Amino acid sequence: MKKLLCAAGLGLILSVSASAYAEKVAVINVGEVFQNIATSKAVTKQLEKEFKGRASELQNMEKDLQARAEKLQKSAAKPNEKDLQAFEAKRKDFLQKAQQFEQDNQRRQQEERNKILQTIKTATKAVAEKERYDVVVDVNAVLYPENSSSLKNITDLVIKKVK
Repeated sequence: MKKLLCAAGLGLILSVSASAYAEKVAVINVGEVFQNIATSKAVTKQLEKEFKGRASELQNMEKDLQARAEKLQKSAAKPNEKDLQAFEAKRKDFLQKAQQFEQDNQRRQQEERNKILQTIKTATKAVAEKERYDVVVDVNAVLYPENSSSLKNITDLVIKKVK
């Protein structure tokens, strides 16, 4: 979301010179569109389903490691070298799988987020062309509009277009 806001801010900076020549300016709340479209909710469920098996495996591994750690602590006076090595190997395996899981999960979320944002961008462009707006800027990037009555919020139109 931060990247999205940064991009919107950059878009505002780039559009300032363009908006000086623009006749019609519209604003859109991309975050609101993102939250209100059914696609984002479906993607969240899809990703949860996709990663459910690996998440369960990691939880089971974590429980096993906790049990082994407790067992090693109970025998702290006389720890078995084989048990320590086995525990350390399991711990390293768990950490590696957890890190890979996190990376894969983040990568997939970013891929799906980009698809949704592309859909929003396409819908925004279609609405802007239909309504004949010269510039569309994220509402969070507009700090002090000189004439706020000339700014039309097209968020609802884009949500309808995406649905």
